[in-house]
Amino acid sequence: MLVRERMTANPVVVHPETSFQDALQLLREKKIRRLPVVDKHGDLVGIVVEKDLLFASPSPATTLNVYEVHYLLSKLAIQDVMTKQVFTVGEDCPLEEAARIMIDHKIGSLPIVEGKRLKGIITETDVFKVMAEALGGRAKGLRIVMRVPEVKGELAQLTARIAELGGNIVSLAVFQNSDAQHREITLKVQEVAREAVLAALEKTGAEIMDVREIASEYKPKMV
Repeated sequence: MLVRERMTANPVVVHPETSFQDALQLLREKKIRRLPVVDKHGDLVGIVVEKDLLFASPSPATTLNVYEVHYLLSKLAIQDVMTKQVFTVGEDCPLEEAARIMIDHKIGSLPIVEGKRLKGIITETDVFKVMAEALGGRAKGLRIVMRVPEVKGELAQLTARIAELGGNIVSLAVFQNSDAQHREITLKVQEVAREAVLAALEKTGAEIMDVREIASEYKPKMV
């Protein structure tokens, strides 16, 4: 999967001369947290995120009156608060590489460019959605977490056993384990009896770590 498949194309943008107040209002109206900054040619020149605007706002403890605050903010332009050095990728960047870049550099988004021209933006929320899909979020079925040896052909053997039982794998994800000799696999399978599939998997040498039937979506609690 490439970022072009998950990015927001033609995102909401602002210009260097856009006022602080207009940018903040735009964030609130569109319910977004990031605004790429482009010049009159559509070339990316920076990015501003919600926290940049909040940090630029006067403190509630300020001695300025409301009129002085509004006057100061009216003089503030996006070019005064934007980040000018921006990490970017092209449309053909693999999604997992985009996620790694965001993790490595502790950023929440990546503008997608062609040359300097802004094409779109991908955010941490987009990556979360893909992760939920990969793990079978919203799908019902038997969710199995297992620890397997880092051996060539191990995954093929596991999936073959499930196929022999007539099971339908609706999601499968492989994760690094705490040691280099094993991997952790999380899968969700339908149309197969719990006891039968667990017995078949255990015969391959897999260590079953967690099993649960997902029959409905988890409901969050308010505290």
